[in-house]
Amino acid sequence: MAINTSSTISAAPVTNQSIDVSSIVSQLMTVESQPVTLLQQQEAGYQTQLTALGTVKGALTSFQTAVQALSSASQYQSLNASSSSSAVGVSAASGASLGNYSVSVSTLAQAQSLVASGQTSASAAIGSGAATTLSFTFGTISGGTLSNGTSGTYSGASFTPNGNGTKTVTINSSNNSLQGIADAINAANIGVSASIVNDGSAAPYRLVLTGSSGASNSMQISVSGDSTLSSLLSENPAGSQALSQTTAAQSAQLTVNGIGVTSSSNTVSNAVQGLTFNLNGVTTSAATISVTNNTSGITSAVNSFVNAYNGLNTAIQGVASYNSSSNTAGTLMGDPMVNAIETQMHAVLNNAITGTTSTYSTLDAIGVTFQKDGSLAVDTNKLNTAITTNASDIASLFANVGKASDSLISYSSAGPNTVPGSYAVNITQLASQGSLTGSAAAGLTVTQGSNDTINLTIDGVATTIVIPPATYTAASLATQLQSLINSSSGLSAIGQSVSVTQNAGVLGITANNYGSSSSVAVTGGNGSTGLFGASPVQTNGQDVAGTINGTSATGNGQYLTSTSGNSSGLMIQVAGGATGSRGTVSYTQGYAVSLSNIATSLLDPTSGPIAAETNGINTDVTNINNQITQWQARLVNIQQALTQQYSALNTMLGTMSQTSSYLTQQLAQLVR
Repeated sequence: MAINTSSTISAAPVTNQSIDVSSIVSQLMTVESQPVTLLQQQEAGYQTQLTALGTVKGALTSFQTAVQALSSASQYQSLNASSSSSAVGVSAASGASLGNYSVSVSTLAQAQSLVASGQTSASAAIGSGAATTLSFTFGTISGGTLSNGTSGTYSGASFTPNGNGTKTVTINSSNNSLQGIADAINAANIGVSASIVNDGSAAPYRLVLTGSSGASNSMQISVSGDSTLSSLLSENPAGSQALSQTTAAQSAQLTVNGIGVTSSSNTVSNAVQGLTFNLNGVTTSAATISVTNNTSGITSAVNSFVNAYNGLNTAIQGVASYNSSSNTAGTLMGDPMVNAIETQMHAVLNNAITGTTSTYSTLDAIGVTFQKDGSLAVDTNKLNTAITTNASDIASLFANVGKASDSLISYSSAGPNTVPGSYAVNITQLASQGSLTGSAAAGLTVTQGSNDTINLTIDGVATTIVIPPATYTAASLATQLQSLINSSSGLSAIGQSVSVTQNAGVLGITANNYGSSSSVAVTGGNGSTGLFGASPVQTNGQDVAGTINGTSATGNGQYLTSTSGNSSGLMIQVAGGATGSRGTVSYTQGYAVSLSNIATSLLDPTSGPIAAETNGINTDVTNINNQITQWQARLVNIQQALTQQYSALNTMLGTMSQTSSYLTQQLAQLVR
């Protein structure tokens, strides 16, 4: 059988086959990655919420700072004071009474100046250089005459220490020149300034000493050590005087509403409560001092409060309201926590202040009202009317304010648990000071090493004093003793002091603080019996005791603090009076205080709602990130599997293409 070679055999052509594995896998991975994309979008939404919460927190923090500054009553009780004369300046603090005062000044306060004899050199050593102590005692010069009329040295005068102690300066070979002495006195900071004046004479260099102003600040200088320095610097107005007085110490003399006032300084702050007079000259006619309410200060404080609230309101509305112009909702719109903040703030501001005795109990009463957008606005006319009517009562709308019906009782402070209200006060024991009274009249002659030392314990602080030898009167001995005790380092370091008095020659010491920690005891010393007798009577101080609102209270000195009930934490000062019922103390908590407390609660980093919501969202973000990480790990495996799968397919297709080509070639040969 023969094969017909003329017959044609054909096959479908097979071309080279290849696929884009990378493109196919990439497209498939886009589909596989959709869960990750959704999680990332969800995380972005949470981050936007966190940013919005940060905005609310920042605005609330700024608001808290502002209202805390506005929660002090002094912000709303500032006063203006003016004077009709340049000779009398005036400033007013809270507590001053409104009205007019007539002030006349006849004498200004001035300091004593003493001049030493001239020296040929300011830098040459004076004396041997032996250790020398300059002791400065300050007091009043009485009687006598001056050698040059208004200057020079005294004769027939007496000197009485002012009770503020003796100050010392040490001179030795390192500083015994005139300049060295001046520098040492200035460095000691004892209330005396030293300078050197060149008068142009043969011995031109003269030491000038100037004390503090006031008639009771004249100087007595004793010198122990080098005899040359003693001859140059010793000064006893009632005895030997090496220095010459050029200016006498004197106190300011003035009258306030016809009442005579004496002041050691030209700054007079104790004549009228809350007022400070600055005396610049002698008046030819009485100066009229006017004290009025600082209406601009009150207006500024009220507007600052409104602006602070509006700043918070704007921030919250920006993230929690619907913008009709852009048809977009704020990130935190409908958030219950943010809504609760607004609700709390509105509830406080829409309610009246409780427990107040003030003329005003609502913001509307002074012209502050809510607007449609939730902001506050001030009716200036209504506010000005309220200020004119009763400016002092505006403070109770914003600050913590307490008022006592008894003039000797004053509100001091309140605690975080004190509820606004009016509370009855009953005093069962008044505070007193520790004291010691001698059992016999004091011996008035003090001899060195014999009866000049006393050991004392004042309020638990031990001190030893040494009385300079002299023969005293009972009054001058009391003054000297008070001066020595109060200048002792132990007492002065803690700011404590005593008063020493005498009655028919019997000395008494009274500590100047109140309470059970106040005590005075004589514990020894060779002069104790001679000054205070064999059996001085010691009386310890006691704390005030009583009740507030009928419940227990704790006394500390003159301060009584409620420990339970609605008045818990309320502290009052009882300055005197009688035991028994003492009226009431009314406590009010103003809007600034209430809002500050709310802000503190909202911002609490551990229990506050902002922290709780932020922590919750952060937890969700962490969970999402964990899911994304897990998905990304799965996607790596999926991508690897798809890549392998389609790479294998591509290889197979390549093999098939090669086979197809081979078969095509073979068939082509068969048909030849």
